Amino acid sequence: MDLKDIKDIKAIIDLMRKNALSEFELEHQDFKIKLKRGMSGAVVASEEPNAMPYPVPIPAPAPGLPPAASAPVAAASPTLLEIKSPMIGTFYRAPSPESANYLEIGAEVTPETVVCLIEAMKVMNEIKAEVKGIVTHILVENAKPVEFGQPLFRIRPN
Repeated sequence: MDLKDIKDIKAIIDLMRKNALSEFELEHQDFKIKLKRGMSGAVVASEEPNAMPYPVPIPAPAPGLPPAASAPVAAASPTLLEIKSPMIGTFYRAPSPESANYLEIGAEVTPETVVCLIEAMKVMNEIKAEVKGIVTHILVENAKPVEFGQPLFRIRPN
């Protein structure tokens, strides 16, 4: 493997991070590489023929905050519940660009309250709160990619 190959691998890792891809595999002539990204954001790569995986550190995407829409995010309090993304996709706070957001900080939710949409493979999936409480934090900006298990909202149970 030469320096150019390493730059190419770093470019692929960057594309994986930017496009919320969790797995990438490339086979070209006698060269094969497989990259997998775990929940921590680290990428594990294996290269044939020896197939010995080695970690390639990449920064995990930091959850964004809507501008001036929520209080500063402190460490998750043990009394707060998190609504997490059930899938990889694009997070939307409203059913359409012209519509009002499903909820704001201070809104009360029940287990059946729709809190957002996640678009995955051109399908809009309604995400329900599945808990009862008050929204204290909105952890993701509208129209941003999310990972499976990524916290979207924090809820104070009531």
